[in-house]
Amino acid sequence: MSEPGDGRVAVYIDFDNIVISRYDQVHGRGQFMRDRQKSGGAPKPAFAAKLAEARVDLGAVIDFASSFGTLVLTRAYADWSAAVNAEYRGQLVGRAVDLVQLFPAAAYAKNGADIRLAVDAVEDLFRLPELTHVVIVAGDSDYIPLAQRIKRLGRYVIGIGVAGSTARSLAAACDEFVSYDDLPGIARDEAAEPDVAEVEVAETAAAEPVTEPTAAEDAPAAGEQAPAQPKRATRKRKSTAAPVDVPEEEDEPQVDSQAIATRLLARALQLGHEKDDSEWLHSSAVKGQMKRMDPSFSEKALGYRSFSDFVKSRSDLVELDDSSTAQMVRLAPTRSRRARHSGKATDSVRAS
Repeated sequence: MSEPGDGRVAVYIDFDNIVISRYDQVHGRGQFMRDRQKSGGAPKPAFAAKLAEARVDLGAVIDFASSFGTLVLTRAYADWSAAVNAEYRGQLVGRAVDLVQLFPAAAYAKNGADIRLAVDAVEDLFRLPELTHVVIVAGDSDYIPLAQRIKRLGRYVIGIGVAGSTARSLAAACDEFVSYDDLPGIARDEAAEPDVAEVEVAETAAAEPVTEPTAAEDAPAAGEQAPAQPKRATRKRKSTAAPVDVPEEEDEPQVDSQAIATRLLARALQLGHEKDDSEWLHSSAVKGQMKRMDPSFSEKALGYRSFSDFVKSRSDLVELDDSSTAQMVRLAPTRSRRARHSGKATDSVRAS
C-alpha cells in the first residue's frame, strides 16, 4: 500500500452529497430536502440566503488533496443544470475541475452520482496505473466497496466528508479520513484574513464610485423647496458612469495579487504543519505546495528576487530561519497558536 507523500492524485467529488450534507450541518438534519424548491429556476431569496450561509469552499478541499502530490484529475458529479449547483461552476472551473453532468431525474436520484463516480474511479485506476492516491469527497456508506477495492489495488485512499453526515464505516474503510470542518483551509485559515478583507474593501471601493451628495450639500436652506434638478443630475451621472465598453473590465475586476499570495502562503504553511507535524518546514517544500495549489504563483512576478525575499516580506505571518543552507520556515508563533486553538475547538464540538 502506498503511503502519503509526493504522489499522483485523483479526486472524485460527489457534489450533491457534500453540498447537501453541509446545508444540513448548518441548518439542521434533513433541512435541505424540506427547503429545496421542487420546480426549476433561480432559488427563492430565503432559500438562496440559507445556501449562502452553508456554502462549501471547494478550493480548500482541492488544496488539501494537492498536499498528497500532483493532481492528475479532479472530477465533480452533479446535475449542473440545477441552479443550486450552477452557482459553483465558476469556482470549480477556475480550479480545472471536470464537471461530470448527471442525468436530471423527476425524483431525487440518490444513487446517481454514486454509480457513475465508482465506475469512473475503477476505470481510471486500470487506465492510469501511475495513480498513487485517490481522494473521495463524500460521506455516503455506498462508497465503502469502492474504498475497499481501491485499497486492494494498492492505492492510498483519503476520504473527506461533513461531520454528522458521514458513515463511520466509510471512515474505517479509508486509509485516512478528514472532516470538512478540520481541513486547514476551513478550520485554521485565519492567518491571512486581514489581507483578504483589505482586498474586498478595495474592490468594493473601486466598484462603487462616490456620486452621492453629502448631507450638507443635499439639505435645502430654510424656507426653500428642494430643487428637482440635483436628482436628475445624479441619475444622469449614474447612467453615464458605465460606458458601453466597460462591462468587460467589470467581469474581471482587479484583485490584489499580493494579498492573494499571502493567503496562499498561509494555507500552504498550515497544510505543511498539519501533514508533517513539525515546527519548521523546508521553504522549498512550502513553495512546492503553493505551486501545486496555484501553478501561476511566481515570486518574481510579484517583484521579489527569490522566494526567501517573498517570505521575509511577510514577517508578521512567517518566520524564516536561514542560518543553514536549508532554509526553514514556520507560521509565526501567535498565528500557529491561534490555528491550534481553532482546531481544538472544532474537535471538542465534534466530540460533543
